[in-house]
Amino acid sequence: MFQISLPQSLHPDLPLTALAPMQDVTNLWFMKVIAHYGSPDYFFTEYFRVHDTSRLNRSILAAITENDTGRPVFAQMIGESIPDLVRTARELCRYDIAGVDLNMGCPAPRIYRKNVGGGLLREPEKVDRILGELRSTVNDRPLTVKMRVGFENTDNFYEILDIINCHSIDLLSLHGRTVKDMYHGEVKYNLIAEAVRRVDCPVLANGNINSATIAKQVLSQTGAAGVMVGRWAIGNPWIFNQIRQALRGEAIAPVPLVEVRNYIDRLWQTPNLETIPMSSRVGYLKMFLNYIAVLVDAEGDFLRLMRKTQTEVELLNLCDRILLADSNENLANSTDSSL
Repeated sequence: MFQISLPQSLHPDLPLTALAPMQDVTNLWFMKVIAHYGSPDYFFTEYFRVHDTSRLNRSILAAITENDTGRPVFAQMIGESIPDLVRTARELCRYDIAGVDLNMGCPAPRIYRKNVGGGLLREPEKVDRILGELRSTVNDRPLTVKMRVGFENTDNFYEILDIINCHSIDLLSLHGRTVKDMYHGEVKYNLIAEAVRRVDCPVLANGNINSATIAKQVLSQTGAAGVMVGRWAIGNPWIFNQIRQALRGEAIAPVPLVEVRNYIDRLWQTPNLETIPMSSRVGYLKMFLNYIAVLVDAEGDFLRLMRKTQTEVELLNLCDRILLADSNENLANSTDSSL
């Protein structure tokens, strides 16, 4: 079986960029916000949960059906029931999706304990059966996989890479940590390089791509076809443009903190926010500010004060005080890679 061509990238002369799928983050509104600041080549949805009674989640589906960013959107699934994964993939293919992506990397214990997401990496035989059935179903557009280098260790890594080759997967997004590593510890970029050499499809390097400089280094080190950025794009939605600037050898344009303040306002304008209780609205914005604060204030004062706020007035006033205090201050372009 031949591999299927991937959607056209924004800049065919440059490596690919993708926004990593993140549950409760990469919804339609966040995709629009990211696109405003400089779109990646590809978007991936939050995962559609797949089980015997599952139906396509309407809000996740909106990231496909109402998406006006002009960029391809891959629909991600998470599950282990082969008949239901096949059924869901068939349903998703009725929509204008760039492809179907299987989540084999989610490190949340409540997920992997159900033998889905990163839990699948413990069972290569199951992965083989799932990808075989999905490849037969998804035969007119890309079938892609997002995974980690292993569950607790990397014992199954090469066997699963060979399974990916066997079923002509069209794109592999590879996070260079194990499931048990979560988001801590060293990213094994050497194993991403091994995957690049071993599989026939393009590989996106994922894991702690926290700046344009790191993205360029990782691409050089791994030979990957591109990079996938997750948490760091929450704190710095300009990162995809910055990566392109770095790859072209251009100076990375500084981002004034006043623009970061405008970004927070844009996040706050998510549709239907006024229908959500205030505590939930504040919690929603804090989810993003957890990442923004790290790039604004390495000392951690902003983060500490932000977490203490209880109302949106308190929260936004704090943002004003921190971000509008000095018009010459810029967002950090690089951060401590241990975070």
